[in-house]
Amino acid sequence: MSVDELDTRLLGHLSLLYGEQQAATLLPKLHELIGRHIEVRQGKRLEIPRWDEKDSVLIGYGDSIQYPGMTPLASLKQFLDRRLNGVFSMVHVLPFFPYSSDDGFSVSDFRSVNPELGDWQDIRELGENFSLLFDLVLNHMSREHLWFVNFVHDEEPGRDYVVQVSPDENLSMVVRPRSTPLLSRVRTPRGMLDVWATFSNDQIDLNYANPEVLLEFIDILLDYIRRGARAVRLDAVAFLWKEIGTSCIHLPQTHEVIKLFRTLLDVLEPGAILLTETNVPHQENISYFDQGDEANMVYQFSLPPLILHAIMCQTTEFLVPWARSLEQETLPEGCTYLNFTASHDGVGLRPLEGLVPDEDLDELLDMMRRRGGYVSMRATTEGRDRPYELNISYFDAFAAEDDDVDPWHIARYMLSQTLPLSFRGIPAVYINALGATPNDPLGVERTGMTRSINRRKWDGAELERLIDLPLTDAGQVFPEYIRRLRIRSGIKAFHPDAPQRVLDMPDGILALERTSLDGGQRVYAIHNMTGDLRSVDISALGGASRRWFDALHQVVPDMDGDGVRFRPYQTVWLMAKG
Repeated sequence: MSVDELDTRLLGHLSLLYGEQQAATLLPKLHELIGRHIEVRQGKRLEIPRWDEKDSVLIGYGDSIQYPGMTPLASLKQFLDRRLNGVFSMVHVLPFFPYSSDDGFSVSDFRSVNPELGDWQDIRELGENFSLLFDLVLNHMSREHLWFVNFVHDEEPGRDYVVQVSPDENLSMVVRPRSTPLLSRVRTPRGMLDVWATFSNDQIDLNYANPEVLLEFIDILLDYIRRGARAVRLDAVAFLWKEIGTSCIHLPQTHEVIKLFRTLLDVLEPGAILLTETNVPHQENISYFDQGDEANMVYQFSLPPLILHAIMCQTTEFLVPWARSLEQETLPEGCTYLNFTASHDGVGLRPLEGLVPDEDLDELLDMMRRRGGYVSMRATTEGRDRPYELNISYFDAFAAEDDDVDPWHIARYMLSQTLPLSFRGIPAVYINALGATPNDPLGVERTGMTRSINRRKWDGAELERLIDLPLTDAGQVFPEYIRRLRIRSGIKAFHPDAPQRVLDMPDGILALERTSLDGGQRVYAIHNMTGDLRSVDISALGGASRRWFDALHQVVPDMDGDGVRFRPYQTVWLMAKG
């Protein structure tokens, strides 16, 4: 792209956001940021292919694993290098910046590493064997951030960085992810002011109607790339732009900001990846691909609750129609899904809207409460509370209700973790899911946050001891998980862009056909979502007339004529031999 073409595109983005006159005055400031980035990079650019079947992402906090005498980030590097080198291609280190609340998502300094975790040298060293994914927490800031302190005292920078609203404004149309008040009262020398706070009283929303805020975050985004980020997650980006009288979610200006980021990265760092975090119904979620000029990657948010429902209710009634709908989606070039189950947050429930009836969802949530889970709520525009998020360890979500020994707990859980490896897209694994981490009720008691139930921090030596004991939960899950990831990375049909087709099967069976991009390899990922022995007819695939191999278990499948016998909760990656 020529300089003139780039300027034309940048002016287009800025004009849609701020009008043509202001865009013309902003362009030189943007040139300054671009020039500074180019000067520091000195010709280094991310131009490697974005992804293939060898890619998978590990998600964890900077202090998820700790060893005595080491910084948490150095501890994380030691564990990853020793146990997971060559298994995961990318590590998503959840916000590692100074913060005041929400386990890192209320950032008080976007440009520094939390000294309790380590420093930028630790981040660089973590990136020696893995690509890195950073969070850009761009919707809000901590009350302890200098910008907010300056806002309170009517000083720069920060005086106009906060969204002020009169309490008399009609905000009933605003879509909420929480049931807490939307506005937060702030005492200032000039009186009490009401400011926008989408998520909490300590997370004050930033005012992108002020272009200086946008320029700040463009500079921060480019700084993260310079410091080693191959991918950047745009946290809570759906709520970015505020306009009274609208829903204040997915506004055109929000999409335009992301497109501006994408234009800059496509020119300056063509191998970089933008990941949008938009925990909303599926069609709203994939709108962030637009025409291939916005996000490179979106989370497959419907997958975790659909998998949970399918296995625990032993039916594919809702999972299969949703999976079939993906066949109708033609993703733009350079775009894919990030497939996951567990994460540092809970299991989002908004992505089930329109997919699972309320009575079925209520039944599932009751099952999860009986397993120690919590359900957080959000306020609707009608003033009612609706389930927003399920907070539970994904491992414990598949346990039996009582304390009796459950012979199928591990099988159910490993089925849930193998499904994202089979779907089109890139798999992402939360580090606590990798180690079969149970509920942490003491964490909830300590922090007062229900999300803490799935945010346990591990002593590295203790975790490694459990992994090496074959009869522990971690000892059964961790090595098997790694084995499956390694096998997947050698199957070209699991390339993130490889076509996917859902096969006709009886209820309780999910079968995906994946075909390599060159058409030379095909794998049938067949999953028994029930606790029953099942025989799955594969006559339509050639049946017993073909020589079959189960790539997942490295064995010849158990055949019964034209059927494959399945144990409860078993997955088979079926491939024809010869």
